[in-house]
Amino acid sequence: MASGKKKRRQSNEVTTQDAVLAQNLDYQAPGRAVGITAMLSLVAFTAVFMSYQSTQLEPDDPADLAQSPVVENFALPADPLWGFVAITAGEFTMGSNPQRDRMAYENERWSSSQRQGRVELPEYFIGRFEVTNAQFAYYLTETESSSAALFAALDPELPVTSVSLPQMLSYARWLDAQLRTSAATPAVLREALKAGSKVTLPNEAEWEKAARGTDGRLFPWGMQPSDAYANVGGSSLLPVGSHSCEPCSYGLSDMAGNAWELTRSALVDYPFALSSAEALLDVDSLWVMRGGSYQDSINNVRTAVRGAVDPSVRNPTIGFRLVISPL
Repeated sequence: MASGKKKRRQSNEVTTQDAVLAQNLDYQAPGRAVGITAMLSLVAFTAVFMSYQSTQLEPDDPADLAQSPVVENFALPADPLWGFVAITAGEFTMGSNPQRDRMAYENERWSSSQRQGRVELPEYFIGRFEVTNAQFAYYLTETESSSAALFAALDPELPVTSVSLPQMLSYARWLDAQLRTSAATPAVLREALKAGSKVTLPNEAEWEKAARGTDGRLFPWGMQPSDAYANVGGSSLLPVGSHSCEPCSYGLSDMAGNAWELTRSALVDYPFALSSAEALLDVDSLWVMRGGSYQDSINNVRTAVRGAVDPSVRNPTIGFRLVISPL
């Protein structure tokens, strides 16, 4: 994980990425991150983390995705909702109560007077799996990117990593356009898009509700730590869905471990709120990532853990999943 503030590299590459991000980030982003409470373990991870910088039908066996039918266009899983899962409207508990979760970090606290908060969200759809190399390579090929061959040569079933926030958002916007124009798009998704939803990255609240459900669980599978349902404390990424997790919220895979998942929320103190700030990015803003990675210990793959990173970073432990969201 990462915390604290960090100046972005002053290079042409980063400047270009920032411009793309400003064009693509249609979410009402929070403004300048002020008064962020840092925790020692979060800070310690920053130093290590930045050293990496830049270098269905649903399948019966989620580990065997290579044998699963996929939607030929867009390389999406060929289940009725093309890999998206509906998260029903309603409230859930966000943040951590250290009396129930002894591993809780200070930046998971709702406020100085309240440990947890209640957040109400409208219905949205979230990807069952993290975005894969195959999906990202398809997008790059379709957009005639010079990077297409590089990603096409990677294991197609692994979550795509080493991409920046602007690149993730560009992929989301491209897929949004495809779903709006394809005659084959599932009717439920088409109606959501027509009603004002968009394909994008989840905000913090959308991600956390999908991970923990409405019963306040500490891990996607329940209240107790386990390495049976997640690629955690391991040595490498695994194909998406490799760990079957029947008890996990909403049947989602890899919400703990495998790859960190970047969100479209800037790291600011709780309480969580959608901000109407005009500035899309502050030069020092860090952006929240969730879920931990295969390298992390069990305490860092809890549903409430908040990591953060500079939006220009490309790291082999950070990927993303998508939502179709009205927010």
